[in-house]
Amino acid sequence: MDFLAGVRPLLFSYVLINGILITLQTKEEVLLDMRATGGELGWLTWPLDQGDKSGWEVVQRTLNGSQLYTYSVCNVGERDQDNWLRTTFIQRRPSASRVFVELQFIVRDCNSFDGASLTCKETFNLFTSESDADVGTTFRKGQFKKVATIAPDEITSKNELRINTETRVVENLSHKGFYLAFQDIGACIALLSVRVYYKTCPATVKSLASFPETVAGGENQALREVSGVCVDNAISEQLPRIYCTVDGEWVVLVGHCQCKPGYEEVKDSCQECQAGFFKAAASGEKCEPCPDNTQRLTSGALLCECMDGFYRAPTDPPTGPCSGLPSAPQDLVATTTTSGKLLLSWSPPEDTGGRSDITYSIECQRCEGTVCQSCGEKIRYEPASTGLTDTKVLVSELDAHLNYTFTVEAHSGVSLFSNRPPSTSALTTSLLYTDPPKITTMRLVERTSTSLSLSWDVSPRPRVQSRPIRYELTYRKKDDNLDVTTYVVLKLEKNSVQISELAPGTAYLFRVQALTSDGSPPGSSIEEQFETLIEVHPHNNTAVIFGAAVGGAAMLFMVVVVLFLRRRKRNSHTRQGPEDTYFSSSEQLKPLKTYVDPHTYEDPNTAILKFATEIHPSHITKQKVIGAGEFGEVYRGILKVPGRKEVAVAIKTLKPGYTEKQRQDFLSEASIMGQFSHQNIIRLEGVITKFKHAMIVTEYMENGALDRYLKDHDGEFASFQLVGMLRGIAAGMKYLSDMSYVHRDLAARNILVNNTLECKVSDFGLSRVLEDDPEGTYTTSGGKIPIRWTAPEAIAYRKFTSASDVWSFGIVMWEVMAFGERPYWDMSNHEVMKAINEAFRLPAPMDCPSAVYQLMLQCWLQDRSKRPRFGDIVNLLDKLLRSPDSLKPIADFDPRVSIRLPSTSGSDGSPFRSVSEWLESIKMSQYIENFTCAGVVTMDQVLQMKNEDIKNIGVRLPGHLKRIAYSILGLKDQTSTLSVFAV
Repeated sequence: MDFLAGVRPLLFSYVLINGILITLQTKEEVLLDMRATGGELGWLTWPLDQGDKSGWEVVQRTLNGSQLYTYSVCNVGERDQDNWLRTTFIQRRPSASRVFVELQFIVRDCNSFDGASLTCKETFNLFTSESDADVGTTFRKGQFKKVATIAPDEITSKNELRINTETRVVENLSHKGFYLAFQDIGACIALLSVRVYYKTCPATVKSLASFPETVAGGENQALREVSGVCVDNAISEQLPRIYCTVDGEWVVLVGHCQCKPGYEEVKDSCQECQAGFFKAAASGEKCEPCPDNTQRLTSGALLCECMDGFYRAPTDPPTGPCSGLPSAPQDLVATTTTSGKLLLSWSPPEDTGGRSDITYSIECQRCEGTVCQSCGEKIRYEPASTGLTDTKVLVSELDAHLNYTFTVEAHSGVSLFSNRPPSTSALTTSLLYTDPPKITTMRLVERTSTSLSLSWDVSPRPRVQSRPIRYELTYRKKDDNLDVTTYVVLKLEKNSVQISELAPGTAYLFRVQALTSDGSPPGSSIEEQFETLIEVHPHNNTAVIFGAAVGGAAMLFMVVVVLFLRRRKRNSHTRQGPEDTYFSSSEQLKPLKTYVDPHTYEDPNTAILKFATEIHPSHITKQKVIGAGEFGEVYRGILKVPGRKEVAVAIKTLKPGYTEKQRQDFLSEASIMGQFSHQNIIRLEGVITKFKHAMIVTEYMENGALDRYLKDHDGEFASFQLVGMLRGIAAGMKYLSDMSYVHRDLAARNILVNNTLECKVSDFGLSRVLEDDPEGTYTTSGGKIPIRWTAPEAIAYRKFTSASDVWSFGIVMWEVMAFGERPYWDMSNHEVMKAINEAFRLPAPMDCPSAVYQLMLQCWLQDRSKRPRFGDIVNLLDKLLRSPDSLKPIADFDPRVSIRLPSTSGSDGSPFRSVSEWLESIKMSQYIENFTCAGVVTMDQVLQMKNEDIKNIGVRLPGHLKRIAYSILGLKDQTSTLSVFAV
């Protein structure tokens, strides 16, 4: 192959370097390595005899004493090339059902061959064939299954070598071995290296569980479950399991091992706890240092015991610190309250023993003379005498003039283990209790309009009274505001008083309290209300004055209200004026942008520069082929512009050997897309025009074309979701219509869906010319477009307007509600045109809301002027989405029309000869095995089935269930007309 002349030294240098790199790969088991063979490969070429033509040829070179072989083919000037190169039989390890094929190859640029650009190709195909034994030189193309089309990322010119490396996966291998084959269809290729390997998950230790080396799974077993074994001194409640992925990686660990008590994890093993550390239970935790006040034992300790004089409470964890006993409380004080109770208060112990659960208990002794005894149950404690957490307690029901001794003792959770005397944790105080006087009753002795005379009773006096009881009397007017009330306080030596200079007819509140010898009021108080007499005058004008004040206030209020209403009415009139025309929304006043046809430019490149952004090729990374476009292949890739976030994109390429007209037609779509900016229109990221390979870069839509996506998810979406998709399409079309752009090819196949189910209109720039064709199709440079989406006037008179796009939108609505079903089913284009001219319209799909189907019929009105506009369509769909109940009424559905039944009858009288034929006709062939396993093998049995029977045989998807049920309903009505032209 002369096309490698001059670049082979560079080629073999690369082979040597790359060979060293390959030896460094890990987790790969090699089944075939073309370079490492080191001798004649013995690969089979086909056809065996090509006359003057040459197929794949082996090229041999010697480097450093080693033989290196490559295969090449270069018949670019010949048409209809079909050259095959097959490897020798490749033995497969039984568990390796998925292998990787790594190819290194060179592809010559078709433009470097004079006169061969029309027949030259720049791709070749990879095939595989399985077998349980080596078939030798027997070769049949029919036994091979295509794996992939191999396209180069870099193309070699005459003087510059470009080596490509591609890896493809061969799945679901089940035989003892297999062959690989390479098909050339007219390219100039040199195959430098073929390496076949499978991946393994290496032996490993994870979470103290050991797992053996495992062959990676395949497509049917993406995750291979592997059981593990705990390492020494580790245990597990359940057997640890892990999964080996198809890429040779361990993932999803289920269950785990833990080191036993007294052991901790150290570098995938379990080792004893060091001296002074412990671990009480099997866990993934590290050994902990022995806590405070515990003994340090030898290595491997499960627990640390308490030191002498320290303890653990029954509720303490055995792994916690040990604590000592609390010391005695401090600063015990006894005071008498205003209610006559004794308040004991103290401070916490200076030493709590390291604990926070300190409580207190109270012991009481009463002494008469030299005899002391327990106070017993007569004494009351608030809140209690034991288990106190607060440092105070109220004591009541004490007898006057007795000596009392109170002892407060501190306790903690470890006090029960103590053998030391209680006095070490207790504090004692003694006192002589004197009962304070108590006011029992208060009475009114005499009253006038300005004075009140009061007296009150006192509880019995103490046995020995050193001085008389003094009293405190406080009084105020009852109805005074408490914030500004004036209290009068009197100190009295006797239990009666006369108060003068009071207001007539007024209520007063009086409170009396006994005072102790030091002037404090410890005793209880009593409060009563008394009222002076009303003073009578000859003339009382109070009511008159009050009435006059009320009347004046009412009249003033009415005047204020009238003035306010008149002013408000005057203001409402002044707001309406000529300037109101300028209150329109910014959306209404915003000038419409008009679409500019790029073909009107004398130089098409000017339109591209004006409407599209130029992208440097270094910012684009192609990842994989996702389809074939009008002018070349379409790739999924990554756009990484400096300063911007990396985004996924779709990359349309222009195939080699193009003409200048093809290049302009290819880039015209970018000139169109670049003028649009709407969330429901596919977004143009930019173009590559200043380099050899022109490209169009658009946003990437993860779910692809809408028709295929709906077919793959038949019955999975509710009507509300489907209408939401239609609303997005209609919004995009309204935007195009407002810009005076007519799409002319609106169909579900040209709507793309992203991962959030947002629909976007695509496919711009195709030139369409209506031909005099019996099928009535439009001819384009890339093929013919069926007319079943096209309005009648566009077919007959080439009248393409927004109204014809509305007709197409009605067909798209039908496609969406029918989950991607083909419009007019298997009718020919001639039958479609005839049916439309005879006023036939597509029937309502299953479960289609009546309001949605009525909108379809409006889109299909023969008179284009009566069809709704896209703005009207968007408004109507918005109303339906805002009122979900409006989607509940379902349009009438005729299964005999929507599911086209054949006219031939089977032997059992049904329109089908077998159950499988019936299921295939309604596109439900995936359930043939379900019906067979359930014993439903005749159409008579099918006709007897109910909805529950269909569910029981495994039909779960709502859309599939309804399709089968409606079909059975149509089969039962044998007398009905099955014509699809019935209106």
